[in-house]
Amino acid sequence: MKLAEGIRRHGFRKWYERELLQSHGHMALTFICTIGVLAGFESMPQAQGWSDRATSLATVALCVAVGLWSLRRYLFLLSHAEAVAHQADCPSCGTYGRLKLVRPDSNADQVAVCCRQCGHEWRIDD
Repeated sequence: MKLAEGIRRHGFRKWYERELLQSHGHMALTFICTIGVLAGFESMPQAQGWSDRATSLATVALCVAVGLWSLRRYLFLLSHAEAVAHQADCPSCGTYGRLKLVRPDSNADQVAVCCRQCGHEWRIDD
């Protein structure tokens, strides 16, 4: 979910929580794919014919591909959420995460936000 849309719909803290949950869901998928790779390698020596070995090899290849994609997505979502969270402190009063969206249609790389406590306005890089 885009930062501006997430802040508008749910608020900053809920957006941040959802980004972290989504990224950790991808981490869990990476773990499951690792188990699938190990299970595929474990089943190869017991394979009776070439078709069983090809099935095991295809399973391993699929699990590796999905695992690499989910690991990459996990790292991207986590680093993006952390980069935005480091900018969520109000420069004026120091309040963390109490933001409201000022202009949702501002520059595509930045989002204009306002502190709910003191009213100071600043931009967060997306």
